[in-house]
Amino acid sequence: MRAKRGDLSRKEFLRAAGGTLGLLAATREIALGGKSSPPFPKGSSYDWTAHQYAMLIDLQRCIGCGRCAEACKLENNVPREPIYFRTWVERYRLKTCGEVLVDAPNGGIDGFRADVPPEEIFRSFFVPKLCNHCNRPTCTQVCPVGATFRTKEGVVLVDRRYCIGCRYCIQACPYGARYFHPELRVADKCTFCYHRLVRGLRPACVEVCPQNVRIFGDLKKPESPLVTLLHRHSVQVLKPVLNTEPHVYYLNLDKEVR
Repeated sequence: MRAKRGDLSRKEFLRAAGGTLGLLAATREIALGGKSSPPFPKGSSYDWTAHQYAMLIDLQRCIGCGRCAEACKLENNVPREPIYFRTWVERYRLKTCGEVLVDAPNGGIDGFRADVPPEEIFRSFFVPKLCNHCNRPTCTQVCPVGATFRTKEGVVLVDRRYCIGCRYCIQACPYGARYFHPELRVADKCTFCYHRLVRGLRPACVEVCPQNVRIFGDLKKPESPLVTLLHRHSVQVLKPVLNTEPHVYYLNLDKEVR
């Protein structure tokens, strides 16, 4: 059907929408002084150029207690429904028949049921997961307004003031680490507890782990335990073929983990 005078064609609409979104992104850059910058504590002397944060997860230590996921929800006001998580724990069970079972009931917070006869399980282990804070994140590439961005320290954040809830970043994340906040109507994810980092504290999930599974540190501090472990051990990352260069590393990562 021929368009009426005053109507926009599909191409014209997309061109106009793209211009508007580009203007929003540019406005955001101007408002933040030309650089994407999260709000620091008032009067803080924190220098975000002096850090490069990363996390190492030792899978041989994880007992699947779920305290990390619970602490994350409490610290970051993540909705209590069992479908919203910034971090969670998966259980992998390799059956004697070759089948691999993967589950994460309520993110591991409520524990795991022994619903398969022990004689059918060849091996089992737990895998904590979270945003990988990639050096080359796909989420920042698809955000039309620059609401999701990577800080100077290598932490990937979402600026709620600019997020329009399009969910492109959620779809683009290859690790399933983002969700749509049902109340705020914006994308949400792990921030390494950035509000704690700028105050010299560690992420909540690291603080509560009884097994010291998560080793968090600053790659710019060669004396840190994290840097020492990275130098002494061969570590792995999730989905290395994607070339996203994650800053979440795994020790003793099984080939079955996806």
